[in-house]
Amino acid sequence: MAEGIQRCFERYEKKYRLTKAQQRFILNSMRDHMQADKFGRYTICNIYYDTDDWQLVRTSIEKPVYKEKLRVRSYGVPDDDGRVFVELKKKYDGVVYKRRITAAPGTAKDFLDGEIPGASFGQIGREIEWFRSFYSAVPKIFIGYDRLAFAGIEQPELRITFDTDIRCRTTELDLRLGDHGAPVLPCDEVLMEIKLPGACPMWLSGLLSEAVAFPTSFSKIGFCYTNNILKPEKGGTELCLNQ
Repeated sequence: MAEGIQRCFERYEKKYRLTKAQQRFILNSMRDHMQADKFGRYTICNIYYDTDDWQLVRTSIEKPVYKEKLRVRSYGVPDDDGRVFVELKKKYDGVVYKRRITAAPGTAKDFLDGEIPGASFGQIGREIEWFRSFYSAVPKIFIGYDRLAFAGIEQPELRITFDTDIRCRTTELDLRLGDHGAPVLPCDEVLMEIKLPGACPMWLSGLLSEAVAFPTSFSKIGFCYTNNILKPEKGGTELCLNQ
């Protein structure tokens, strides 16, 4: 296991669907308070696990007080010797809790296929193993996107991210097989996420008001399920096919 990796998270997350003009305004206005994080711009790849009948995502769409999901995540397309994160993400009453382990892609797959015991990864591994077994969860969908990430200067735990070119596919469900997929959001939209451990700072509240940016309930997997799986003929609206 790699050292220095945060394996447990507890924080609030707020999402905003922005126009490109709103994004430019926010980027220009937050310079005194935010700086690019150590990774800056990168691609995130995810494989989400669910039941055969999509029970987890269908429950999530109903906006319950408590919901949970299991995914495998990589930063960029990993090779056989790379690292991926196996993450159990839960949300209760607006607070997000995330627990994860890291492993090579093949090892993570063997673990989630039940060929490696969860105890090999400690307590978090046992929790993930129980979840996968309880739901009989299997890989169902790939979701990838390009992210621009910032961390607070005065408040390093404050993070603001901008996700573009969100795409998904339901075949080739192995992170080593590339980050391609069908586009999800209209090409002029950006998904912004604000992640913070407590109250929103005053400067940021004021900036969001100036930008006329309002929080929205948005789940990438829920949106993909509703618009790209239940309605495959739609495939999104006004999508940029040249991205």
